[in-house]
Amino acid sequence: MKAHGVRLSDEQRLDWLRLIRSENVGPRTFRTLVNYYGGARGALRALPDLARRGGATRAVRVCSREDAERELAAAAAIGAVFIALGEAEYPARLQAIDDPPPLIAVRGKLGVLQRNTIAMVGSRNASAAGVKMAERLAHEFGAAGYAVASGLARGIDAAAHRASMATGTIAVLAGGHDNVYPPEHAPLVDALVAEGAAVTEMPFGWEPRGRDFPRRNRLISGLALGVVVVEAARKSGSLITARLALEQNREVFAVPGSPLDPRSDGTNALIKQGAVLVTEAEDVLAVLRPIAGHEPERPIEEPPPPDAAPAEPSPDARARIVALLGPTPVATDDLIRLSGSSAAVVQTTLLELELAGRLKRQRGGLVALL
Repeated sequence: MKAHGVRLSDEQRLDWLRLIRSENVGPRTFRTLVNYYGGARGALRALPDLARRGGATRAVRVCSREDAERELAAAAAIGAVFIALGEAEYPARLQAIDDPPPLIAVRGKLGVLQRNTIAMVGSRNASAAGVKMAERLAHEFGAAGYAVASGLARGIDAAAHRASMATGTIAVLAGGHDNVYPPEHAPLVDALVAEGAAVTEMPFGWEPRGRDFPRRNRLISGLALGVVVVEAARKSGSLITARLALEQNREVFAVPGSPLDPRSDGTNALIKQGAVLVTEAEDVLAVLRPIAGHEPERPIEEPPPPDAAPAEPSPDARARIVALLGPTPVATDDLIRLSGSSAAVVQTTLLELELAGRLKRQRGGLVALL
């Protein structure tokens, strides 16, 4: 799947939506399928047989054309559009992460997604001082020409959105556009899309669950040059965002706080670990200015060579590969070496297992059996 010069037709966009909405297809699997089968339509045809060969105990759910058309219509009804990975409107920095969503649904100003962006996250149960600091930083980042991205949560997130609304803010949703969380922030979304945007990879009708928020957090950090944490407890979603930012080679900043306030335990720990200490906006801007003008290279993925074309592994090859797998994550290269199978056979076997719901892909190219 090439990442440059893509412009999907209406039919291709429908096929992409059907594929990413099909059962057990995530961003990494989507890219592998599209590369192997030359497009989403070929991948859709292959899904049932791949899942059966992987040991699925029932037929895999493939998103129907009618369901995809209904979602496209729901998006159009609220003024949202689907942007595909590789299209000019797709955020360049988000495209550079390991697992960018193939499609994002965007409501608002598309241009804000092309701007240099600073992410801000923090405590939902924020102190008055934390809210005031978040508002001051977000306002000054906006005045300096940056968009501000956050996750629409109560507390610090909402303060950052409100303070940068006039200059452009990006709200990354954990659910569908029609299921804003928390519900009382639906009016905030309606207001911020006038100059900013709301973004999600989740389907219309999707109500966010606990595991959806870390998934959302990777998009918050992925959109940005750096992440500023304003108040965070030792165990919080904000620290997950900071960790994801480091994995994505983003800068991490933290506002210090009183050691007597547990809402500052996480931010103070980040500073000890090397995060840039922030007491004013210039602390962040000084670090980001040298890199703000440099767009990251968009990864270009070519289809596998002819000898790596998808083919059904032999029963013996499949058994050897499955026997090497377990709950402990392992690298794909190790599976190729230890199984004595070709890269194509290993990748096809992993696709079969994943589509059957038996395999999980993890960061760094690791895989593990569920």
